[in-house]
Amino acid sequence: MISYLKDILFFQPNQPLIFTGLFFWGFFAFVLSIYTVIYKQKPLRNAFLFFVSVFFYYKTSGIFFILLLFTIFSDFNIAKLIYKTPSPTRKKWLLALTITLNLLLLSYFKYAYFYIDNINHLFGTHFTPVNYFAQIINIFSGSHFDIDKIILPVGISFYTFQTLSYSIDVYRGELKPVDRFLDFGFYVSFFPQLVAGPIVRASEFIPQIYQEYKLSKAEFGHALFLILNGLIKKMLIGDYIAVNFIDRVFDNPLSYSGFENVMALYAYSLQVYADFSGYTDIAIGIALLMGFRLSLNFNSPYKAANVADFWKRWHISLSTWLKDYLYIPMGGNRSGTWFTYIAVSIILSFVVLLSGKFWLIYIFAGLAGILFWLTRLQPQFLHQINTNINLLVTMLIGGLWHGASWQFVIWGGLNGIGLVVYKSWRKISPFGKQSSFWGHFWGVLITFNFISFTRIWFRSDTMEGSYNILNQIANQFSFLIIPDVVWAFKTVFAMVLVGLIIHWLPTPIKEKYRGWFIQSSLLVQGIITFLVVILLYQTRTAELQPFIYFQF
Repeated sequence: MISYLKDILFFQPNQPLIFTGLFFWGFFAFVLSIYTVIYKQKPLRNAFLFFVSVFFYYKTSGIFFILLLFTIFSDFNIAKLIYKTPSPTRKKWLLALTITLNLLLLSYFKYAYFYIDNINHLFGTHFTPVNYFAQIINIFSGSHFDIDKIILPVGISFYTFQTLSYSIDVYRGELKPVDRFLDFGFYVSFFPQLVAGPIVRASEFIPQIYQEYKLSKAEFGHALFLILNGLIKKMLIGDYIAVNFIDRVFDNPLSYSGFENVMALYAYSLQVYADFSGYTDIAIGIALLMGFRLSLNFNSPYKAANVADFWKRWHISLSTWLKDYLYIPMGGNRSGTWFTYIAVSIILSFVVLLSGKFWLIYIFAGLAGILFWLTRLQPQFLHQINTNINLLVTMLIGGLWHGASWQFVIWGGLNGIGLVVYKSWRKISPFGKQSSFWGHFWGVLITFNFISFTRIWFRSDTMEGSYNILNQIANQFSFLIIPDVVWAFKTVFAMVLVGLIIHWLPTPIKEKYRGWFIQSSLLVQGIITFLVVILLYQTRTAELQPFIYFQF
């Protein structure tokens, strides 16, 4: 009995609290049972949800819940100081303080090995990273956490961006800070979206924590539909094709033909969508059951007819965050600012460190000189250069947000180039604004293939792995073996085909079957839920597969 309680109450590294685990649904049932009693008492309700969210994060990420509490505490108090001080200069310094604190914590846990490895490579030193966070915890608690390895806290990128947007909005005068610490803590840590988004804007969510609970029958049906839809995406489609095909190919691409590598890329495009959008579907559905509305994070991204449209449909909360807090402050599509050139300098510094080549500094300086000379000769050229740089920098930082490696730099850079090329093509396209079925069809096909191609670097663990995939596709592609490969992986390929067909179904058809489920009786919804649970139980993989975006 004591051992069972320890498993429930204490962090188990091999048993994280994730949506696809049975323990999570026991946890959620407990939360709902208490919630149904206190939901009308808003301060008590918010405090309860804050504490269970912190417990959820503790069960997911262990001792790092202290880091989450520190972030909540510091941003709550600094934002109040920003709001209260009449001095514009002091406001700027306080904003700089909270941005620095957040980015230092994020950089330490996410990029420490990157910095140390490249410093050692450049200067021949032998520094080793030290987990000062674990060291401090050991000193104050008498524990024995490993200080020789820095572990990335789950969800740190998501809640850091969330609190940054809160402080920036308060500084801009667009938002009044939250009065109660527990209310702010609830906003930051709300467990459905805490570890993998969507990134929630304070202006959209905080007003909801002071509103009365309301949930119509249609909203209940919609929430249940989203949860079931998300579980099917993740467990039935994403996990199955990953375990039975994708992971095998990416782990050893040289053992598979060029055709199999190509199919693994297409399958991975479906997997990463099914996995991530599945998570956010479940998160939005769970939040809705408790009366909170989270924003849409995916909108059929593979229906996009161009790269710009794709990034309006994919991971919408991150795309809009980068647009509002990075792209527009840099000047957007209007001009460049000092922020642009500072960001470019930071990006190029990352490139120099990643490559370990100091001579790249001279090349970058030379290119900057050439661009400066061209803009002096053709002043209108400056506007075009600045706006394209803003796009590239935004996408490169989006790549580095996922991790400090050449793979993510290349992935972000390719998407930035794709946006620049589309932007230029749109101006000279002979088709103008004319739209036709075949024009749209080819746009969707080209966009899907381009996005899938860039994921060579997103999915591969090393540059060598990326090169091996490209090599197999270019040099080991045989049409003669395609029938045998298709037959060998017939179930996986059938699952990929079905998943993509469902994704590409016209929106009215999707709305029709979703609306039918929402309007069905509770009995019908209950029967469908039971059948889906049985199906997922029968087809589940041997071990729970973590959500892909937990690593970011």
